[in-house]
Amino acid sequence: MDENMAKPTALRIAASVILGVIVGGILFLIVTFFIGMINRQYKWMGIPIDLQITENVFSLGLLILFIGFSIAYFWWKVETTPPSIPESPEIPESEIPDE
Repeated sequence: MDENMAKPTALRIAASVILGVIVGGILFLIVTFFIGMINRQYKWMGIPIDLQITENVFSLGLLILFIGFSIAYFWWKVETTPPSIPESPEIPESEIPDE
């Protein structure tokens, strides 16, 4: 079954990387938003994660982790799913009907 799978095109791979970066960034924003809400409500928790990735190593690590996992997931989906539209066979010009 794996022999029949075509290698993904460069466009599909590029789309998976771009989608992974976007989804990973959005997941990072959602998670840090909820962690920030919890930190403000329960001041004793002291989780050092916020949206300031330039000043906080934990936030930068979380961002890189989410983006890396998202890219890996979408890359895996591209590798394991066939293209939605199979390539059409070549039709000789003699078989094309005239209008």
